[in-house]
Amino acid sequence: MAIKSFRGKIDQQGQETIHLHTNNGAMGYRIKRFELFQRQPGISTVENLVQIWKIQQTSPIPAAGAGVVDFSDQTLLGAAFLNGEAAGEYYFNVIFDNEIFNQDIFVTHTNNQSADSVNYYIELEQVKLDLNENTVATLKDIRNIASQ
Repeated sequence: MAIKSFRGKIDQQGQETIHLHTNNGAMGYRIKRFELFQRQPGISTVENLVQIWKIQQTSPIPAAGAGVVDFSDQTLLGAAFLNGEAAGEYYFNVIFDNEIFNQDIFVTHTNNQSADSVNYYIELEQVKLDLNENTVATLKDIRNIASQ
């Protein structure tokens, strides 16, 4: 199937919505690639934590120094961490789920070293869903919303 890509800049404690939902839910998506890129490489020290969620995060995004990753949270699709030193040393780690979803996703960011924003790039593989897969994906989304 086709690949859709999304890129943008997300501010410290920011949240962005990637609109994917359709009227019939027959198109699903799976994360294929998830990357971060420092806004000003080599200028400042950063510890960017960007997470992809199935549901909108209604509580405040953690402030600098308070980023938390909990892989037991069933609404978390992926997390990426970019540690960049002004001296040019960088560390990047990314983990994402192979789950298929058919609703909007939400990207959040916290920077544990500064108030600087970060660039992100996400590739999603489009997956045609049959009626059973569509129903399962939609029910999971309803359950996640109800558990909020």
